[in-house]
Amino acid sequence: MPHEVRGVVAAKKGAPVEVQTIVVPDPGPGEALVSVGACGVCHTDLHYREGAVSDDFPFLLGHEAAGTVEAVGPDAGGLRPGDYVVIAWRAPCGTCRSCLRGRPWYCFDSRNAAQPMTLVDGTPLSTALGIGAFAEKTLVAAGQAVKVDPAARPEAAGLIGCGVMAGYGAAVNTGDVGRGDTVAVIGCGGVGCAAIAGASHAGARRVIAVDIDDAKLDGATRFGATHTVNSRGTEPVAAVRGLTGGFGVDVAIDAVGVPETYKQAFYMRDHAGVLVQVGVPDPAMSVELPLLDLFSRGGALKSSWYGDCLPTRDFPLLVDQYLSRRLDLGAFVTEKIALADVEEAFARMRRGEVLRSVVVL
Repeated sequence: MPHEVRGVVAAKKGAPVEVQTIVVPDPGPGEALVSVGACGVCHTDLHYREGAVSDDFPFLLGHEAAGTVEAVGPDAGGLRPGDYVVIAWRAPCGTCRSCLRGRPWYCFDSRNAAQPMTLVDGTPLSTALGIGAFAEKTLVAAGQAVKVDPAARPEAAGLIGCGVMAGYGAAVNTGDVGRGDTVAVIGCGGVGCAAIAGASHAGARRVIAVDIDDAKLDGATRFGATHTVNSRGTEPVAAVRGLTGGFGVDVAIDAVGVPETYKQAFYMRDHAGVLVQVGVPDPAMSVELPLLDLFSRGGALKSSWYGDCLPTRDFPLLVDQYLSRRLDLGAFVTEKIALADVEEAFARMRRGEVLRSVVVL
């Protein structure tokens, strides 16, 4: 029997979001109905609201969530009602050319629920990243619901579903930061601070946080930054080189995603260093670099998609680190809000006032 619940809907491009009644079907084959406990407010949700992802309105927003499985359809892969889960927006299919080559973190046919959720008049809803978790219940593919330790509070665990995993994985998985490495992270929002935490956990001896906001730089030290650079008043490439004996860092992570920060990350690397871009750029942006510099500096230029994570491997690991107090997920939570407060949370996010607002249901 379908479920009528409250959800946050972006009805048209640029319009304020609204809490509306939505209809969530019972799960079919390979699907799971999840009662949402908490969902973080991510920049990607704002991108959907602004039409920057697609124009397939209306959208049911929210994708950074944890909750409890309420029901499952046939072929749910061992998932059971009562399981406590973090929802992933990548659920490897196991059969595409990337999965078959042993690279499921690049899966080219990631699974989502087959049935749509709708407005009460039957209008189908497009779901943010195939999840739609700014709602009391949501329908996802069973493979998206990753079981984790139920001792983790949902407002903390849910952040692993997107921002924390993206940043942490950018350092550990994509950047392959190792013991003794030097690392610079440009942009100290939620994703950047997670990258700082990942680099610190991986054994980096020096983690340099770069931002234009002193408050964010102060916060970055809580996650493991050993040095900070305010690039509003200091040339960041020179500053980072000055902190690394003039050489530059082994791994530079751009958690902003604009041409200026990408170039900064490129030039603050040591020779043969790695650049990791995890900040999502505007589709209209482009970057230009001298081809000779690309050749002569060597190294690798990488894009990090979802921290190149494998959710079934990485989500439980990060939850365990949180429960053992090695990863302070609670420090990412600036405020806990209700569904009706999402539009105001977008405004605070734009002003740079929060790491994460989290909807708690």
